[in-house]
Amino acid sequence: MIEKDYYQFTKGKTPKNTISAQLGDLIKSGDSRIKRIKGDGNYYLYYHTKNEQFIDIQNIVDNNTSKPIISKKENLKYHERDLHILLSSYLNSKNIHSKTILHEVSKNNNDNHQKWIHPDMIGINFLKLQTKTTQQFVKVLNTRDIFKITSYEVKKEINTDYELKKCYFQAVSNSSWANYGYLVAFEISSSLIDEMERLNQSFGIGVIELNANPFESKILFQSKYKELDFKTIDKLSKVNIDFEKFILHVEKILSADEKYINSSQKELIEFCDDFLTEDSEVEKYCRHKNIPSNMD
Repeated sequence: MIEKDYYQFTKGKTPKNTISAQLGDLIKSGDSRIKRIKGDGNYYLYYHTKNEQFIDIQNIVDNNTSKPIISKKENLKYHERDLHILLSSYLNSKNIHSKTILHEVSKNNNDNHQKWIHPDMIGINFLKLQTKTTQQFVKVLNTRDIFKITSYEVKKEINTDYELKKCYFQAVSNSSWANYGYLVAFEISSSLIDEMERLNQSFGIGVIELNANPFESKILFQSKYKELDFKTIDKLSKVNIDFEKFILHVEKILSADEKYINSSQKELIEFCDDFLTEDSEVEKYCRHKNIPSNMD
């Protein structure tokens, strides 16, 4: 496709992944020139609609669904939490520090009333200000301009309307306290896009499609901003030590004198989740955790 100059694609380190993602974006944006057929494994077969009459679609589907390729749906060996480092890698590339919140360490962990108050991960990004005067000025005016805290609900896949509703409203509940809330899934059925858009417009929770190459993950729908709910933040801090420590690190950075800000930020980064920065690290990790990837 690049050689024949069909479209001005961005050339990334993994061309097949990059072109696949860009074609998917064209389809989701309503571009009628491109269609795709879902095959086994982590890929689609794309074609130009002007050639549709010459394509034996059923034969292509039959041939590709008979191949012994491990698909996301077939591969149940990896765990949901194995996806967290992929999300933290994506967030780090966006200058967001993130931390997994371990539900099992919470007090009264068996209490069903607490089932939908824990986010899977939380993240924070700080506004980078160059001078001490500006930093102090923003602090005095409005703390919302200094940082944003985001809550993430992570799922392996969402394939049905029922799954979408269940996961989405879990994200609504778990993110009620944060500035932004996102539902994150490794695989999302394209048939659910319209319903996701409706839910996003009504309730404000955004949606992120996580990629095996985390740097090619994309926000399908942006989350809507809301003020922090300090009452719920206080409740979460009381029941979960990971959440409490994260909030304490943030408070330490916000209240630190200028000479201590860098060391306080370093402490937060060390407390937060690990992340991957190189494609080779990602490939090795996905292979080790049996996470389906088309990076090979």
